[in-house]
Amino acid sequence: MKAAVQYELGGPDVLRYEEIPDPVCGENDVRIQVEAVSIEGGDTLHRAGTPLPAKPHVVGYQAAGEVIEIGKNVKGYELGQKVVTVNAFGSHAEQRVVPYLTAFQIPDGLSVEEAATVPIPFGTAHDCLFEFGHLKKGETVLIQAGASAVGLAAIQLAKRAGATVIATASDEKKLETAKKLGLDHGINYVTQDLVKEVMRLTDNKGVDLVVDPVGGSTLEKSIASLGHRGRISWMGNAGREKITYDLSSLSQGNRSITGIFFGGEIITDRVQKLVRDLLADIAKGELKVVLDKTFKLSEAAEAHSYIESRKAVGRVLMKP
Repeated sequence: MKAAVQYELGGPDVLRYEEIPDPVCGENDVRIQVEAVSIEGGDTLHRAGTPLPAKPHVVGYQAAGEVIEIGKNVKGYELGQKVVTVNAFGSHAEQRVVPYLTAFQIPDGLSVEEAATVPIPFGTAHDCLFEFGHLKKGETVLIQAGASAVGLAAIQLAKRAGATVIATASDEKKLETAKKLGLDHGINYVTQDLVKEVMRLTDNKGVDLVVDPVGGSTLEKSIASLGHRGRISWMGNAGREKITYDLSSLSQGNRSITGIFFGGEIITDRVQKLVRDLLADIAKGELKVVLDKTFKLSEAAEAHSYIESRKAVGRVLMKP
């Protein structure tokens, strides 16, 4: 099969489009013919900085396609079935093998392309808001990187739950897209003082919850934006900025921060049901997937470069 592989860590140019052996399907696995690859933020971080488990290495969390082989211990799947798959690596290829618990059937009414983008962004957003963020109707939430896939998912989920939604982005076009999905107040962090604007919008009370996938200096601003008993759901370091935090201010107002890794619970009954429910909600039109641009798998380096340019609104796909 063809795949986008890497032999070293680095920028997008380390990705090479090569022929490699087909993956082997184990007794508890399913193998799919990949039809759409969703490039996750973690994919670019792993490509640049996570030690390679093998060479060549196929990076990538999430891809959807058709089941072409089923392990002998696996029940409930059929050849030809369309599924979206999640795993620690292996999405940037024409085929991939995953444990059956991380392959989710695509419901009627949902395209393979849309489904490819759902489990990680929508699941992460849901956990940040509800499982760990304890968001309630009537509260105010600040969503950092509001035009990202996680951000756009969080905006919709928070608005559906009856929250007031504030989100940040780097330009007005991104904020306009977010407003069509339920955003109440947009903050352009390039031209506006984020913390001052949050306090203006909340009558100096601060927000009840912040969803922060960026980290770095943005996390400091998230902390400064919190109100009394405010919470932060922090799920990554997309900004790749390494700084030392002074967390002592959290105790002023009994505020808290929780680190979140959605993949750590993906085989639990709770998350299995959550992903199926989210796929169903999107298929019914209750939530919306935002697709930005599609590249060929052979253009993986260009696709990663495009993501790192921060021009994307929503998710970027690749197709073999």
